[in-house]
Amino acid sequence: MRIIDRYLAPLKQSFFLFGPRGTGKTSWIKENFKEALYIDFLDPKIFRLYSAYPERLNEIIEGNPGKNDIVIDEIQRVPQVLPVIHSLIEDKKNLRFILTGSSSRKIRKTGTDLLGGRAVSLSMYPFMASELGGSFSLDKALSEGLVPLIVSSNDSLKTLAGYITLYIKEEIQAEALVRNIPSFARFIEAVSFSHGAVLNVSAISRECQVERKTVEGYIKILEDLLLSFKLNVFTKRAKRKVIEHPKFYIFDVGVFRNLRPKGPFDRPQEIDGAALEGLVAQNIKAWIDYRGKDNKLYYWRTPKGIEIDFIVYGEDGIFAIEVKNSSKIYPENIRGLEFFKEDYPEAQCLLLYRGTERIKKGNVLCLPCESFLKDIKPGKNILK
Repeated sequence: MRIIDRYLAPLKQSFFLFGPRGTGKTSWIKENFKEALYIDFLDPKIFRLYSAYPERLNEIIEGNPGKNDIVIDEIQRVPQVLPVIHSLIEDKKNLRFILTGSSSRKIRKTGTDLLGGRAVSLSMYPFMASELGGSFSLDKALSEGLVPLIVSSNDSLKTLAGYITLYIKEEIQAEALVRNIPSFARFIEAVSFSHGAVLNVSAISRECQVERKTVEGYIKILEDLLLSFKLNVFTKRAKRKVIEHPKFYIFDVGVFRNLRPKGPFDRPQEIDGAALEGLVAQNIKAWIDYRGKDNKLYYWRTPKGIEIDFIVYGEDGIFAIEVKNSSKIYPENIRGLEFFKEDYPEAQCLLLYRGTERIKKGNVLCLPCESFLKDIKPGKNILK
């Protein structure tokens, strides 16, 4: 498969690069740091060596004086090497460490503080639609997602089916994050119903028959493994009462599709709508992070049920974005945006739909969802 340029740009200083498995971290590293000293903690032999003797890193660097860039892949597997890295960064100013990880759990507990702010964090996401350019297909993305490992597979659906199994085996079981794997498997299925919805921990607890605190712990594990994220409600300068609970998203629409059970009582349009909303969410989230400006992603919902799927607020302005899996625009589709515009007249209001025409209805700009996704790039504002 051809190399697809990613929006992520290398830094001149040492940095962590986090991202779920299969998002292309290793490929990006090898493309951008071809001359680096490369240490892979997924290699069982390397893993055993550094687990037993972290100071080996000092010896390797001393033996390779011409190597100023040192890549350590899957750093979370041997967090005890982080104090050694910290010392090397302090003593050898010419060294740059590139530390990749598919989980922030152990790094957050033992690593980031130890590096004393000497290394910043970057994130790698699934492909953005605009990274794929002309090869992006909205229908295919909604079915298979945008994880590079799956997009590049000769049998994407089979690869997708094994993706969560890979995580359960290699991350959760290997790191002993969960004692009861069957309970966690039931939780994974139950939480898929919350994708694109306000998170109800009690309902998930009842559905998978585990305690509420256990469910809260499971959700935290998903976040630490970068498999999910939450959006808080937008409350700045609020003129109306809004709810307080966050919304939940699985990080990639293809993974959501694979996890979400389907049966006689599951309406396809309900799943399709959640999938489209999630696809927009993951693209906007990547845009915000890659853009590097002070923007944040929220949602908005009142106790009476008036809701806006996404609020982008920050240095680039304020944008209210509603997503509808419909080829037509109905008056009720823009009602929530009109309410929000009353409270926040500065906001630019967008409706993304499955039609083909760009239309302005009052204060709301209605855009085809596919063209919107293809057009958002970190180098420009959402509407430029």
